[in-house]
Amino acid sequence: MTNKMNSEQPLGSVIQGSLTEGLEVRLHPDISVEDMRVGKFLIVQGMRSRFFCMLTDVALGAANARIIANPPSWEDTFLRDVLAGSGTYGTINLAPMLMFTPETEESFSPTNGKSTNPFLPSVTGLASFVPQTSTTMELLPVKTIPSHFSQVYDASVDDFRRVFGWEDDPQRRNFSIGKPLDMDVPVCIDLNRFVERSNGVFGKSGTGKSFLTRLLLAGVIRKNAAVNLIFDMHSEYGWEAVAEGKNVNTVKGLKQLFPSKVEVYTLDPESTKRRGVRDAQELYLSYEQIEVEDIKLCSRDLGLSDAALDNANILYSEYRKSWIVQLLNMTNEEIEMFCEEKRGHKGSIMALQRKLMRMDNLKYMRAVCPQNYIDKIVQCLEAGKNVVIEFGSQSNMLSYMLVTNMITRRIHEHYVKKADRFLQSKNPCDRPTPLMITIEEAHRFLDPGVVQSTIFGTIARELRKYFVTLLVVDQRPSGIDNEVMSQIGTRITALLNDEKDIDAIFTGVSGGSGLRSVLAKLDSKQQALILGHAVPMPVVVRTRPYDATFYEEIGEPAWEEKPDAEVFAAAELAKADLGF
Repeated sequence: MTNKMNSEQPLGSVIQGSLTEGLEVRLHPDISVEDMRVGKFLIVQGMRSRFFCMLTDVALGAANARIIANPPSWEDTFLRDVLAGSGTYGTINLAPMLMFTPETEESFSPTNGKSTNPFLPSVTGLASFVPQTSTTMELLPVKTIPSHFSQVYDASVDDFRRVFGWEDDPQRRNFSIGKPLDMDVPVCIDLNRFVERSNGVFGKSGTGKSFLTRLLLAGVIRKNAAVNLIFDMHSEYGWEAVAEGKNVNTVKGLKQLFPSKVEVYTLDPESTKRRGVRDAQELYLSYEQIEVEDIKLCSRDLGLSDAALDNANILYSEYRKSWIVQLLNMTNEEIEMFCEEKRGHKGSIMALQRKLMRMDNLKYMRAVCPQNYIDKIVQCLEAGKNVVIEFGSQSNMLSYMLVTNMITRRIHEHYVKKADRFLQSKNPCDRPTPLMITIEEAHRFLDPGVVQSTIFGTIARELRKYFVTLLVVDQRPSGIDNEVMSQIGTRITALLNDEKDIDAIFTGVSGGSGLRSVLAKLDSKQQALILGHAVPMPVVVRTRPYDATFYEEIGEPAWEEKPDAEVFAAAELAKADLGF
C-alpha cells in the first residue's frame, strides 16, 4: 500500500507542545472550531514523519486580552468577522499515538519549494528538505514530535487501514469492531493478540456492555481465535436477548448465529424451554463437587464468618468430598460429639449448617449426580465447541458465584495438566486450544479482598501461561484489584461517570491522562474507547451494529432456513462425536 498525502486543505499549525503533554494546534481562520470533536483522528505532517494523533481537547484563544475584556456585540457581525482568525482563534490539543517513518535511510536536499515527495506539502517560495528516493513507511511508537508550524490534516482512509489493518487480511485474524466517529472506515482489532491476555468490557449500566461483549464473542468464534466458556448470568448471549433499539424486539444469540459451534447448557431447563432455546443440555452439580474454596468465595452471600470457614476446613479434612452431605444430616448431638473429637466450634458449625441449607433450594444442586456434567463441558471445549451456561431463574449472585467458581476451577486444573503435558512433549497435537472464559459482575470475583484466593485472580495473573484467559464484563472497574487491572490486556470501555472507575480504566496505561476527557465525552450508546494489546493505539469507535447485516456477514445459515429435523440431526451427530 502506498502512502498518499491527504488532498484536503490543512486544518491548522502546530504552535507548541511536548512528547509527554501532547501538541497544541492553532486552527486556520477558515476552519470552524465546531467541526473539531474530541476523539477525532488527525495527521500532523512533519519533515520526515507523519504523526497519527487523537484530538483530546478543544479550546478558544484570543491574541489580545482587551478583546476578551471588551468583546464585540453579537449584532456586530462585521467586527466579529474581522477578528476571526487573527484576534480570535480556535486551538486543539493532540495526543500523538503513532508515527509513519521511512523504512530506509534517505538523502535529503533542499528544493525550490516544489516537493517531490508526496508526503510533504509543497510550500511555494520556501526551501524545504525532501527525500530524493521513494520508499515505504514503517509504523512506529512515537519517540519525537513534529517541528513548529507543521501542518495538520484530517486522517485519510489509507491512514486508518495502515494503522488498524482490514478485516479480510489473510495474514492476521482481524475483526472489525466499529468505525471512527467521523469516518466510514472499519477499525479492526487483532484477535490473535486479543486472546493472548485477559480482557475487559466496561461501562456504566445501560451503555450496551452485553452488546459489545456479544459482538466480540461472535468475532472470536467466527475467526476461530479461541474456544469460549460463557457464564451467561442474565441469558443474553446464548439465545435471543432483548434489543436496545425500538425497531427490533430481540436480537440473535450466539447459538443462533453459530448453531454448529455453540452448545447451550442450562441450570434451569424449564426456563430455557419456555424461551424456545433449541437443543439446550441440562446441567447439574452435586454437593460432592463443592470444596471449601467455593464456599469461601460465596461467604458474603451466605453470611458466613471466618470462624465458620475455619470449621468448614475441619469438616472437609474429616469427610473429604461428602463433607456437606454429612454436615446437613448431622443432629445437634452429633455436631457436639464431632467438636469434642476434632476441636471444632459447635456454634460455628451449627451456623455453617444452617446457612448451607439454603442450597437445598437451588434447582441444579443434587446430593449425587448421575454423571459428571463438568467433564461433558470439558469434552465440548476440547472438541472446539463454545459453551454458554444459562442460569435462567437461578441468576442470583449466590448461584452465579458458586457455579462459575466450581466449573472454572476444575476446567483450569484440566488445562494446567494439558499445558504441562504439551511443554514436556513439544508435540503440536498436545497443544491446548486457547480458552477464553467470560464472566459478568467481575468485581465480585476480583475484589481486592478475595482475589488472592480465587481461581479468577490466578488466571488473570497467569497471562495465558496455561492457555486460559478471562473476558471480564463489569460496570464497576474500580472494584477490581489494581494488580489484576494492570494485567488486563485490552480494555473496551463505554461511558463511565464515576471518577474512581475512570481512574481504574487507565491503571498501568502510560499517557492515560490525555484520554480521560475522551472517555468522559462518549455518548451513552454505541460508542467505546478501545485501548491495549489488541489495537496499535487507543481509538474511539462507533461500535458495529448488531443487526441483520451483521448476522449475514458473520453467522452461519440462519436457524429459520433449516428444518427442525436437520437442526436436531446435526446436534445428535455432534453429541455422538463427543461421546455423549
